[in-house]
Amino acid sequence: MQSSDMKKINLVLFAMFCALANGASGAVDLSGTASVNITSETAAGAKNIAFDEARRQIILDVLGQYAMPEQLSAAMQNASGDALTAMIASSSIDGEKLSDTTYSANITMTINPKIAKNWLDANGVQNWIPDGSDVNRFVALVVMSDPIANWSELNKIIRNEKLNFVTKYVQSGQVAIELPASSRANFTIALRENGWRYANQGGVLRVWK
Repeated sequence: MQSSDMKKINLVLFAMFCALANGASGAVDLSGTASVNITSETAAGAKNIAFDEARRQIILDVLGQYAMPEQLSAAMQNASGDALTAMIASSSIDGEKLSDTTYSANITMTINPKIAKNWLDANGVQNWIPDGSDVNRFVALVVMSDPIANWSELNKIIRNEKLNFVTKYVQSGQVAIELPASSRANFTIALRENGWRYANQGGVLRVWK
């Protein structure tokens, strides 16, 4: 095979690798761990209670990063065990200990983003989980130490870049905004030039100053 052909193949493979890497970095990882120590009449009963408590705690903690906390808490109070179990894509156990009446372990669970988003939407919980259904938009979660000044500055940055955005959520010094995916690079450059910091977390752009 000629060297020019090898170069073409290498370029194609490199492009495929970059595409896969970019896709992976944008995927949301809804995983969490809960440490449980439950005593009941039997070890089996304690384990069932422990998994139920771990499931509820992990869902509350993990989805609380992508949804309005008050609305999420209210929805969780009325949620059935079956509905919450359906959200869990996988689980694992570490440090498991059992006695006749006690069960303790570190339980890790991963939440299915699409099922979770459907449940949040059905229960009227505002959220910004990137479920991968709209690759043309992304969500930026902005933490503001000085809400009035920071929000004014952020709006100025967005106007200067001529970006269209939708405010998804505003509360307690935090605001979630949705922007076109094509503007992500320009947006992050403008943020950096104006002294803001940012990091990708599970498909959401976390921004702070």
